[in-house]
Amino acid sequence: MVHDFQQYGAWRKGVVAALENYQMWVNAAELTDPVTEQRIARALGRLADDKLSVAFVAEFSRGKSELINAIFFADYGQRILPSAAGRTTMCPTELMYDAAYPPCIRLLPIETRASALSTSDYRDDPGAWTVLPLALGAGDDMHETFKQVSRTKHVSVDEAKRYGLFDESDPDIAATLDGAGQVEISQWRHAIINFPHPLLKEGLVILDTPGLNAIGTEPELTLNLIPSAHAVLFILAAETGVTKSDIEVWRNHIGAGAGRIVVLNKIDAMWDELKSESGNEAEIERQQASVAHMLALDARQVYPVSAQKALVAKINGDMALLEKSRIGALEAALFNELIPAKKDIIRKQLADDMAALVAVQQGSIGARVRDIVEQLQELKSLRGKNQGVIAHMMRRIEVEKKEFDASLFKLQGTRSVFARLSTELYTTLGMDIVQHEISTVREAMQATRFATGMRAPVRQFFDQARANLDISSAKINEISEMMEMMYKKFAAEHGLSLPAPMALSLRKYRAEIDAIEDVYQKQFGTTTLIMTSRGALLERFFDSIASRVRRSYRAANADVEAWLKVIMAPLEAQIRQHKEQLKHRLASIQRIHDATDSLEQKIAAFEATQSDLEKVQDRLRDLAGGVARAMDAAPLAAAA
Repeated sequence: MVHDFQQYGAWRKGVVAALENYQMWVNAAELTDPVTEQRIARALGRLADDKLSVAFVAEFSRGKSELINAIFFADYGQRILPSAAGRTTMCPTELMYDAAYPPCIRLLPIETRASALSTSDYRDDPGAWTVLPLALGAGDDMHETFKQVSRTKHVSVDEAKRYGLFDESDPDIAATLDGAGQVEISQWRHAIINFPHPLLKEGLVILDTPGLNAIGTEPELTLNLIPSAHAVLFILAAETGVTKSDIEVWRNHIGAGAGRIVVLNKIDAMWDELKSESGNEAEIERQQASVAHMLALDARQVYPVSAQKALVAKINGDMALLEKSRIGALEAALFNELIPAKKDIIRKQLADDMAALVAVQQGSIGARVRDIVEQLQELKSLRGKNQGVIAHMMRRIEVEKKEFDASLFKLQGTRSVFARLSTELYTTLGMDIVQHEISTVREAMQATRFATGMRAPVRQFFDQARANLDISSAKINEISEMMEMMYKKFAAEHGLSLPAPMALSLRKYRAEIDAIEDVYQKQFGTTTLIMTSRGALLERFFDSIASRVRRSYRAANADVEAWLKVIMAPLEAQIRQHKEQLKHRLASIQRIHDATDSLEQKIAAFEATQSDLEKVQDRLRDLAGGVARAMDAAPLAAAA
């Protein structure tokens, strides 16, 4: 498993090296422009921030933490995450590694649930977190620090209500109160463990969730963390099979699909010493088939394991027990599916970026070559010609230059229209618009006591978010069409080699809004929300919705801002190049007219320049091919 990740990391580093080599060379060859810089920076940033996230979801006491210990941390010779009977993980816990932080555990206090901010909103606020260092060299001390994720506290019913952790409509809620009438809740809302494990260093992120009831009370799980995970392991217990709450969470929040794996844990509970080995195996297979039927899966998609026995076997080097635990089949399924799928996504994104980059740069070099060829033809046509013919050619170039200058004057008009359309674009896409609509919904929520009255403002919020994106998309299309016409006009009138203007689409952001609303509908759309406690939950859920929508709009704004900066860059680069070419043509013929330069010497110099440019084209193809070869490299080759 570590080897698989190391190979993946080596492959990624090979692609980064090839891409950085390409970047360094195009900069030295003066082939860069804002579009090129943006594309390369985006590709390198995507590789640098590449993460592989695996979420573990289950009801409490299904062995999530033990399974994480068995798969990822057995080499430490002890349990890293606390694991015991009952509930041990009380808050969503992420295990990752960020070199910007020392080894530590960052804990977000439960009191933050009383605010109108989601967990995501707090991520960039260091002051909101309690930070505890990890003593890597002291195993017992580190284990004690990890136990923070299981810490609880008792609060009054009113305080629990403020945090959205007390549902009066639950008929069993009274049984959860202690003798003093208080409610036991998690001490922390979220935990991020920064741990220098080899897999985490390679970009793995592990999400350990509390029991299934937390999925309904902590919207961050349903809106962000679980949907964005590349793999989700849904853990059931062999002795209990599939419960009603299991089915609900599977259907509403996980579901069958790529990277979704069902684990039937604790099969050691079915190892009956009074039965034969084959009898025990048959019993496990019957439970496996039953679980598959309940979840509408093929039996092969359900993996029976014993996480506890697998951990013991790995620590003690007991290969027979390790095989009996069946952990190997699950690990193979997880990593044989997860890593290639992630690699294919990155490869496709990079291939698209490289195709666009090479097209622009080859077009730029091709335009330079054509300019040189035209000048060579002009110079060669002067052989044996008298001064009158040369003077005529000078006048012709001057006329061409004046026509080009007139086109540049017209371009200024296009720039003013471009500026106006750009300003109009932000009237529907700007962050102030989003914040205004969020505030409007919150005011409407506070004005009603019942959740049924909250639905309409939330529905209108989604409709308006989509409408704003649609209007913005129409404005982007208007800008694109205007620029495309300008590109074609300059290309036709002055023989420029111009690629199509860089495209931009907001479709993925509209799809994100749809996905967010889909989660909201699953959570609240089919439930009759008449209780005040459910209304409080919806209000808190909307805070997370608002955070997600803000994040989508912020990313859309960043894309638009970058696009507006570079959409005219290829045209402007070609204009500068063509202007210089006209200037050089006129100067060359002027010198020949004045007999201050040898015609043959000038022809020889241009032929040498043409040869050099053709070598640049070849080198550009070789470097782009190097990036492609790095992307297509087999894992072992990349590791080597």
